Amino acid sequence: MATLSAYSPPWPNANPNGNLLSPEDAAEGLESVSQSQSYDSLSSIMPQDHLTDQLTPVNPTPSYSAPVSVSVSSPPESTSAPATVSLLHVSFNQDFGCFAAATDHGFRIYNCDPFREIFRRDFDRGGGGIGVVEMLFRCNILALVGGGSDPQYPPNKVMIWDDHQSRCIGELSFRSEVRSVKLRRDRIIVVLEQKIFVYNFADLKLLHQIETIANPKGLCAVSQGAGSLVLVCPGLQKGQVRVEHYASKRTKFIMAHDSRIACFALTQDGQLLATASTKGTLVRIFNTADGTLLQEVRRGADRAEIYSLAFSSTAQWLAVSSDKGTVHVFSLKINPGSPVTDKSRNTPDHNAAVTSPSSSLSFFKASIDVSLTQ
Repeated sequence: MATLSAYSPPWPNANPNGNLLSPEDAAEGLESVSQSQSYDSLSSIMPQDHLTDQLTPVNPTPSYSAPVSVSVSSPPESTSAPATVSLLHVSFNQDFGCFAAATDHGFRIYNCDPFREIFRRDFDRGGGGIGVVEMLFRCNILALVGGGSDPQYPPNKVMIWDDHQSRCIGELSFRSEVRSVKLRRDRIIVVLEQKIFVYNFADLKLLHQIETIANPKGLCAVSQGAGSLVLVCPGLQKGQVRVEHYASKRTKFIMAHDSRIACFALTQDGQLLATASTKGTLVRIFNTADGTLLQEVRRGADRAEIYSLAFSSTAQWLAVSSDKGTVHVFSLKINPGSPVTDKSRNTPDHNAAVTSPSSSLSFFKASIDVSLTQ
């Protein structure tokens, strides 16, 4: 079941130039959330098989533990030994201008360029462990999921956190653990191991439900272009990805690999999709509109676990990180309408056993070498 506490619709619009999350330096253009309004249950307009995820009003003063300490920017120097903090999750915001780090005590926000810590919130009661943190550009709204050995919230709930009010203003509850969360200005996407739920951000109305193959890593990618939502997730078969074009109401299935999907990435406009399998030797780039294979690049000859894929803002470059302790950067000589094939195109990608899922942050443990492939 999904529940929503009192809040004032619509959600605040993100201002990429604002000062992140600081109540006293609130970003210009954010709408006021001081006035609240309760929402009634939406069960009457939702399919009956979705009643486990319906909306019902909750107490405007939630019972979960409230934070008791906040430090903005870098924490002050202390003569005492710093407490040990475990890193549980890292995610970029939608424009890649900053990223959030979830720890066993709370979360921290960092600016990318120049690099610096700009905000942190530590939960001193109720556990404090945050397993997933997802930002909404640079505004005060975040999505949190409990994690670690002593979670702040149940791992089967998505908590919508408003840092201006210093409390959760809504929650989505599920029957199984939440693997990941993706945010847009107009949508919340919640990924479970074998299902994905798409909600309207304004009222948390359930809009779409997708079934997937087992997805323990919570793989999912969404475009950020206004009015053109493209969602990519694993399909129902090994090596298959599913592409949902919500503007045109089309679904495209792409058999990307023979092995299971290990990782994928989507460009901001949703036109290009990069995929890697559990074998980890080849990366393929597809046109999401028709599923055309546009380019194929080779990361290496040895089996590797791909941790992440990332397009540059212009889709000219593709970065690939793996458990080999390296980051490969490939030059992409393609556009969505013109197939171009790398010389490794004819190399087969044979079935590979699924590797044990591990932290997507493991590459931080090794020194990173960068190879530039033209």
